[in-house]
Amino acid sequence: MSAGASNSSWTVSPRLLVPFAAMSASYFAHIGFFNPYLSLWLKDLGYSVGVIGLLISFQAFTRLYSPYAWGWLSDRTGHRVKLLRISAGIALLCSLGLAHQGGLMWLVLVLLLMFTHTSSMMPMSEAAMAHLVSHGGALDVRRYGRIRLWGSLGFLLTVLSAGWWFDHRGMQDFPVWTWATLALVNLSVWLMPQVKEPQGEHATQPPIWVEVKRPHNRWFFTAMFFHVLTHVAIYSFYSLYLDSLGYSKAMIGSLWALSVAVEVLGFLTQGRWLHLLTLSKWIWVCACALLLRMILIAVGAESLWVLALAQVLHTATFAIHHSVCISWLSKHFPARLRGRGQALYSIVGYGATGVLGALGGGYISEHWGLSVVFWVAVPVACMAVVAAWRLQKIE
Repeated sequence: MSAGASNSSWTVSPRLLVPFAAMSASYFAHIGFFNPYLSLWLKDLGYSVGVIGLLISFQAFTRLYSPYAWGWLSDRTGHRVKLLRISAGIALLCSLGLAHQGGLMWLVLVLLLMFTHTSSMMPMSEAAMAHLVSHGGALDVRRYGRIRLWGSLGFLLTVLSAGWWFDHRGMQDFPVWTWATLALVNLSVWLMPQVKEPQGEHATQPPIWVEVKRPHNRWFFTAMFFHVLTHVAIYSFYSLYLDSLGYSKAMIGSLWALSVAVEVLGFLTQGRWLHLLTLSKWIWVCACALLLRMILIAVGAESLWVLALAQVLHTATFAIHHSVCISWLSKHFPARLRGRGQALYSIVGYGATGVLGALGGGYISEHWGLSVVFWVAVPVACMAVVAAWRLQKIE
């Protein structure tokens, strides 16, 4: 099985796909400043690394229930875009609470409510987009990559500009950036077409757990779990670690931007070469690249050039890996299972791993230092390599 398929006889109007590109750009513009700088804002508010790890874990905690609940509802109704609009609107309203300095419990409440709705948006958007760019159960990776790269560009824009902004003005404007980027998300979801998937054509699909229990899917989710768990060290503690080593916020933002720049290149060109290997072989290659990346960060974080090399590997450890995972889900969780398949991917890959990684990383960093988080990530990456190797043997 190749990594993706493109059917030249099957076309979707580009005008129909442009709003999905806008949604991807605005959503990841929000993520591009929020995720890298949330920990630094919380540090600026005076919270310890342990408390910061706890607060960051709430984003992952909401991914344990929110994507599947919204995914089930969107599969049942077919109204993915309508539900996206509701979710985005509530997220923006909840984010207004960041302006009130009501202490730790208030911040816990605001973040939980906001994350409950932001964590559901991308799985629903990906499922709706996959419906448009899939044919015969195969994802058109070329079209998918061309749409998804706009998300990377949105991330690139805000991670650089926010780094410069926070360096010059401090972290007090973090809530304003949250409101502005979520307002853009709301604008983009109202531009999306109301694409309702027919319900009758999916009536004979088996329950999702029938598919999950198949050996190839079990090993897929196992490999993906350890892969993303390793990545949590970067998502949650990379900025804090570099800040502790004396890197400026602008430099931290530049290193994030470098990883996203190569990510864009991966999404832009993947249609030309992703078919050269099977999906399972790509998952193994990406896991090996991740292992190398974590070794480089653990060993050479004081060298800017080593960090830059590690960030270049992001094109494999995220961009290629993500596209391959979406292709896998489109093939093995088609039609009426698509929303729940995407939600399960979010729960296992970004919910359970995020909670475990953020809480565990917070504990490790408080007791043994931030550098140890990245050393611990190395054997976790080894587990991803082993699981991916097992997957390619049985596919």
